[in-house]
Amino acid sequence: MNEMTAPASRISAASSDHVRIVEVGPRDGLQNEKAMVSTADKIALIERLANTGLTSVEATAFVSPRWVPQMADAAEVYAGITKRDGVRYPVLVPNLQGFDRARRVGVSEIAVFGAASESFSKANINATIAESLERFAPVLDAAKRDGVAVRGYVSTVLGCPYQGEVAVSDVVRVAKALFEMGCYEISLGDTIGVGTPRKARAMLEAVASEVPMTALAVHFHDTYGQAVANVAACLEAGVRVVDAAVSGTGGCPYAKGSSGNVASEDIVYLLDGMGFAHGVDLDALIATGRWLSALLGRDSMSKVNRARQ
Repeated sequence: MNEMTAPASRISAASSDHVRIVEVGPRDGLQNEKAMVSTADKIALIERLANTGLTSVEATAFVSPRWVPQMADAAEVYAGITKRDGVRYPVLVPNLQGFDRARRVGVSEIAVFGAASESFSKANINATIAESLERFAPVLDAAKRDGVAVRGYVSTVLGCPYQGEVAVSDVVRVAKALFEMGCYEISLGDTIGVGTPRKARAMLEAVASEVPMTALAVHFHDTYGQAVANVAACLEAGVRVVDAAVSGTGGCPYAKGSSGNVASEDIVYLLDGMGFAHGVDLDALIATGRWLSALLGRDSMSKVNRARQ
């Protein structure tokens, strides 16, 4: 089967009562897990997730194996997936070299990753925010040439491990820049999980004053146990795309006490309770989360998964 592609203007939530979950476990989740996962198991995870009804499964990252050993098999993983119709399999690329590697195995959707904090940007990629945007320009140009959709991540939108508070104006500026460069969607990430609902909603609404709400997504880590509440507040503000990782995998290595991304199982349960359509089979997702937790040799971080034992 072929991976679904669509013009940037058509990649959005289906309606005002439908929420699209972007499953980031195979990439953002696994890259920050200590246990190394085999190529075969990564492929199995992605296919299991697609079988639950998820329509966006971030598959891997074409980054330097030196810096992210877990993603060293990116090409093998992507090439090995049995692609389902109606499911997108985006990958993260840091630069043009990563883009070229991804294209060689047929990738048709990518993501680029920037920061709203100057301190984080310099520590993470040894570049200022302005320099990072300059690096993305040739990637966006190449993607446009090849008809490849590009998603943009903005990290540290509610706090930075180095500088603390991050000005909302900086978040707006970076998100707007990525959108204007050609990213069809901007994911706003609380990298160290310090956000609370009122601050999360205010940040989202500030960005939505410059970037259409239909082009925004939220991405919360659960360091302080606020991720589900933050998602709920942002849903009430109008966002309709939510990033999540099965079993609550991952987390930021720079955040003290980090407990991972908000769990996909918990988001599905939340959406059911709020009356949003999502198309995901919760029981199948729970089963996948348990399978992954056993593979990683630890308990699931999903509250729903634990409650359904």
